[in-house]
Amino acid sequence: MKTTNIYTPQTMTSLEIAELTGKNHFDLLRAIRKMEPAWEKTCGCKFALTSRTIIQPNGGTREVPCYMLTKTECLYIATKFNDEARAKLVLRWQQLELAEQERRQQLCLPEPEKILALADEIIGEGLRMMNEAAEDTLTATQVAKTFNMTVMDFNAVLCDMGIQYRRGGHWNISSELADRNLVRLRTHVSYSLKGEKKIRQYMTWTLDGLRYLNAKLGYPNF
Repeated sequence: MKTTNIYTPQTMTSLEIAELTGKNHFDLLRAIRKMEPAWEKTCGCKFALTSRTIIQPNGGTREVPCYMLTKTECLYIATKFNDEARAKLVLRWQQLELAEQERRQQLCLPEPEKILALADEIIGEGLRMMNEAAEDTLTATQVAKTFNMTVMDFNAVLCDMGIQYRRGGHWNISSELADRNLVRLRTHVSYSLKGEKKIRQYMTWTLDGLRYLNAKLGYPNF
């Protein structure tokens, strides 16, 4: 008796396992159910239960319950098989994986490394554009010098005046001033000794922001 649609890429049904190893599917289902509690206790999930349409010798069809198993789950089930049945299952998985690789190549699907490189390029371009938009701004340290302050005193004064507040490890403009184009975010990218990328954003001041600060702090206009 042959089955139809008995597997999807990177999964295999208990029907195919039974057909591949010459086992009775009903007995295989019973064995899988007995092994499922230990798997659930260890992995926190049960096996996926589904069904497949079986073509009968008289041309009719009927629905048969079966399990849809990943490679890891299949190899776990196969620990109860004899050596020959286990070998057949391993070789079948090799065929499935090779078929999946060929399918990817035919569809010209990018490899994971290429996807990550493309994502990194897109992120880098976005950061570059953000920095270009903020390159005509001044950092808090630069602005503080124009007021003959240290950056620590400068930030403390603005905080006391309600102009900015600190949250998440960096300074933010108050919500009442957020729509007045006083500040812009600038992004700094650095790398650790292990090559891990670190992205940090910080607030910088625009020309409108400098004029606003001059008015508030009582210094001459630029």
